[in-house]
Amino acid sequence: MKRSLFTIVFCVSLILSCQKNDDNDNNNNYIPNIAFDTLDSINTALPQYNNLQFPGNFVVLNAFGYNGIVIYSKGNNTYSAFEITDPNHAPSGCSSLTVEGIAATCNCEDNNSYNIVDGAPFDGTTGQFSLKPYFVEVSGSVIRVYNN
Repeated sequence: MKRSLFTIVFCVSLILSCQKNDDNDNNNNYIPNIAFDTLDSINTALPQYNNLQFPGNFVVLNAFGYNGIVIYSKGNNTYSAFEITDPNHAPSGCSSLTVEGIAATCNCEDNNSYNIVDGAPFDGTTGQFSLKPYFVEVSGSVIRVYNN
């Protein structure tokens, strides 16, 4: 009896601990969910993307996402990609982010600022959302960023 009670409690605990964590889901009403795919357009062998071969560098592409995307090189063929629209503002003229170093900063009065390495807001940023992440795949020198 004790063994079956233990098994039931263990199974229930396991099921409850496997619930999805939506903290970083970033499903908010501010940024529309736009489907896009860079396909083969980002090739680090090309001069305009060559700096992505080195850790700490980034590229901003305005042709994708809502206001554009930023791709950051973490090194070892690992990249992060985020929307460059402030996730804590309704889209407006000032909600597009300006990227400098590892900071993406809003041009609105509150100057919300986010880390382009992991999307987390810096101290002093108001709102509940981090940057909207996009999927990244790497195949040789080609980086694919997409949101489908």
